[in-house]
Amino acid sequence: MAWVPEKKAEPNPRDSRAGQNGWGSDNGSGSGGRGRSGGGSGGGGGGGSSGGGAGCSDSSGPRGRGRDRGGSGRSSYMEICGAREPPLCFKLKSNMIGVVIGRGGSKIKDIQSTTNTKIQIIKGDSEGEVKIFGTKDRKAKAKAAIESLVKKQERSSTSEPSVANAGPQPSVGGDFHTGATSKQVRPMIDWDKVKMGVIEWRKKKWADLPPIKKNFYIETKATRSMSQVQVAKWRKENFDLMCDDLKDGEKRSIPNPTCKFEDAFQPFPELVKVLKRAGFQKPTPIQSQAWPIILQGIDLIGVAQTGTGKTLSYLMPGFIHLNNQSASREERNGPGMLVLIPTRELALQVEAECSKYSYNGLKSVCIYGGRNRHQQIQDITKGIDIIIATPGRLNDLQMNKFVNLRSITYLVLDEADKMLDLGFEHQIMKILLDVRPDRQTVMTSATWPDSIRRLAQSYLKEPMIVYVGTLNLVAVNTVKQNIIVTKEEEKRSLIQEFVKNLSPQDKVIIFVSRKLVADDLSSDFSIQGIAIQSLHGDREQYDREQALEDFRTGKVKILIATDLASRGLDVNDVTHVYNYDFPRNIQEYVHRVGRTGRAGKTGTSITLMTQNDSKIANEVIEILNRANQHVPEDLVTMAEQYKLYKQKKDIGKKSKSRDKPKKFF
Repeated sequence: MAWVPEKKAEPNPRDSRAGQNGWGSDNGSGSGGRGRSGGGSGGGGGGGSSGGGAGCSDSSGPRGRGRDRGGSGRSSYMEICGAREPPLCFKLKSNMIGVVIGRGGSKIKDIQSTTNTKIQIIKGDSEGEVKIFGTKDRKAKAKAAIESLVKKQERSSTSEPSVANAGPQPSVGGDFHTGATSKQVRPMIDWDKVKMGVIEWRKKKWADLPPIKKNFYIETKATRSMSQVQVAKWRKENFDLMCDDLKDGEKRSIPNPTCKFEDAFQPFPELVKVLKRAGFQKPTPIQSQAWPIILQGIDLIGVAQTGTGKTLSYLMPGFIHLNNQSASREERNGPGMLVLIPTRELALQVEAECSKYSYNGLKSVCIYGGRNRHQQIQDITKGIDIIIATPGRLNDLQMNKFVNLRSITYLVLDEADKMLDLGFEHQIMKILLDVRPDRQTVMTSATWPDSIRRLAQSYLKEPMIVYVGTLNLVAVNTVKQNIIVTKEEEKRSLIQEFVKNLSPQDKVIIFVSRKLVADDLSSDFSIQGIAIQSLHGDREQYDREQALEDFRTGKVKILIATDLASRGLDVNDVTHVYNYDFPRNIQEYVHRVGRTGRAGKTGTSITLMTQNDSKIANEVIEILNRANQHVPEDLVTMAEQYKLYKQKKDIGKKSKSRDKPKKFF
């Protein structure tokens, strides 16, 4: 009978079969048998052990199949992993492990792929162990590849000879030559020369600008006659106000505080009249100390609680600074004063203050996102003296050449800590690249963390610092703080009960963490017939401004707001702050509480805390203790429970990290 070729079986992807189809037995070469043990080197396999089809390893029959895998085709997975051979092990210095692994494991993956091996690295303290799995020759190739990487790294780590000491170098063939070496030696960079070049470039960049006049202060006899004992007593009695000179080297004397408007602005009586017409009797503590410093042309950092008069502490000297420069508005060809501010609401508030105390016809414009950009550009091109802006929108106009910042001589970074919290640092950096470096700069902040210190070091020159109370975070002393520890599901009934018991004279801000909660509470109170407004980022700018106006004028007595408004609200007659949701951090808590108890009045804050806020309970206790406020037992228990939980969690992490070996690949 004629032999008919059998249809080839589909290859199994799990197997690495030898040859084409033949799986052999023992020396089989017959055409019909099937063997049971491995063999075969080509396409055939033998069947029986004798007679017409038996065969051994060199079988050649066309139809034979054995049950085990054959020999000369693609290598099996077990061979690649070195199941039949022990791994090749050797030591490697710990500092070279990263070199071998590469970024994201790229180098070690390449070695494994090209050598068809499996590599494992176990890291130790001073050296690691490398294990290579595979056949003998592949393991050798993989080890050679690793050694090549290590040697290359060691060569690049050694210092190259300098150009001055380089003599004749051997060429690739071993001959000496005095021309260019096979590896070019990089020349040393003269950093002093580079630095001098930058300084010269900066001088040329600002060379065409007129000089800045900064010192406008004339100390009165009354201020000058204050003794050091009197000054110390005044500062102690005025919220424990403190001052310091941050200049390196020899310190300057801190100016005495100006206790009356006439002491600060003696040469400018019209400005004194403006302040008195507004109803002010005397300067606030930070104004008394900040004005004589700024009017002398010294950079200032003002750290004070909200509602202490920080805005006027920089606006009034700014008006005098602008009005007494040698260059007029037309000659400047741009604004002279820039106030950078974190939120739209606060920008509008400062712009309103500028308009209220307008001095000698100085023009101001408010620049922020969410309003007509074209109209803002038109306002700038008409000619202005003062820009109050949020960093995002001003950065946009600056990049598109709609505003000239080279003319700025007086810069204010207001609420600098909030601007950093909102991620505006990069925009601030870009903006200040176009502001002349010899400007006068004032920075205000409610807190004094490391991030603000770093910002001050970058953008202020030899400043003085004035802070009211303490550099540590503390809530306003004029606010009675009440903490209620409760459950999430009970918060709605508590807020309903609070609103129900309000008197007609009360004015309340309710702070929530989410826009959805603000809308939900607003709907509930509106259904009950309670006049209310809400303020959050999803509302249109016109609606937000209307909500603020209704609250300021007393048309509504309750305002529900997210943290967006915790810095921008400036309403002196707020009697209560209700923290329905605890804020993200303790700084925001202080800012929220500071919305009441302003302008010398007292206020009350109520804060709801649940188990979700337990991690911040200890910080709240510290704030309460500093302000001599009552600390509820429930709050102390919450803080202790969280401390025990944290200790157990830390112990568990340490034990896990100690027991778990560090492995790579």
